[in-house]
Amino acid sequence: MQPLSTRKLGFFFSDHHRWLLQHIRRRVRNPADAEDTAADTFCQMLAARVDPDSIEQPRAYLSTIARRLIFDRHRRGKLESAYLERLALLPETVVPSPEEQLQLIEALVAIDRAIDGLPLVVKATFLYSQLDGLSYVAIAQKLGLSERTVSRYMKQALRQCYLCEAAL
Repeated sequence: MQPLSTRKLGFFFSDHHRWLLQHIRRRVRNPADAEDTAADTFCQMLAARVDPDSIEQPRAYLSTIARRLIFDRHRRGKLESAYLERLALLPETVVPSPEEQLQLIEALVAIDRAIDGLPLVVKATFLYSQLDGLSYVAIAQKLGLSERTVSRYMKQALRQCYLCEAAL
């Protein structure tokens, strides 16, 4: 016999999956992405151990989760495209293997998540330092800031990364 919560989730899924899938399809226009997003939405709900009976507005709840997942997927796509554009500029002898490329994309997504919410200039400072290897002096010149401000922004970004890592 299944636990009550598993049965509740099964009924919740049955009641709302079709609607959610149609709702997502209108937004993403790709059936495979819509299916993945719908599945991920219910997986997040399952991972969060949410009691379906506690959800007063199921469609609003599910669409909020789905919207965040769609946004994350879009952001990841933009990061991947930017990364692949930069890779195309490299000589063939130094292009990372497909496995390394996937690891690097995953790292970029994790970094993006960690610094999400920081002001754009703080993000730029961090990325110039960590990805482009620029010195604080070079970053200050590039962004029209003082070295002290660059240092302060780096501390802010590194603190954000640390807090994000500690939360995992």
